[in-house]
Amino acid sequence: MPFQVGAGRGRRAQRRHGTDGDPASEGGDDRSGGGRSKDPVEQARAICLRLLTGTPRTRSQLATALRRREIPEEAIEAVLSRFEEVGLIDDAAFAGAWVDSRHHGRGLARRALARELRTKGVEPAVIDEAVARLDPEQEEETARALVERKMHATRGLDRQRRVRRLAGMLARRGYPEGLALRVVREALEAEGEDPEELDRHLPTD
Repeated sequence: MPFQVGAGRGRRAQRRHGTDGDPASEGGDDRSGGGRSKDPVEQARAICLRLLTGTPRTRSQLATALRRREIPEEAIEAVLSRFEEVGLIDDAAFAGAWVDSRHHGRGLARRALARELRTKGVEPAVIDEAVARLDPEQEEETARALVERKMHATRGLDRQRRVRRLAGMLARRGYPEGLALRVVREALEAEGEDPEELDRHLPTD
């Protein structure tokens, strides 16, 4: 395969610079015909193609990887813009797929999903559009399912600790406090808890 030539020397160079194992620095040692390419655009293209093999990445992630390999900004801009034109980079598609996967797989709410996408360098407008696809009813349904799965693990705890543990679990996944407390209250009432007693442990909005 064309991007594996000289891989051993590339790994030694990565170890010398302390970058071995860093996803943002993979694929930086592009070689052509046995020698290092002098064309920064070709180097940038090779690095991006290797990083995109098997996993989508955002434009920001690729730009960071190229800067770590000391690719000039002009070459970075040229390559990334071209990759966007041909669809190899698509931050909107990345964000949409991320929201679907992380909500259904981990039960994350819009707030947590937006936070994760920001760390990947996705633009705020793109994030807003992606998380807007998750409608409030679906978010609430997922919150209920999460609490239901966790209920058995809290049985035997006193009421206040159960409330804290269940609501805290939802908060860590990005659910707003009001929604989290309402869902927890409904679940505990359904289990037979006294609503008046719950009022003593659940803060009002």
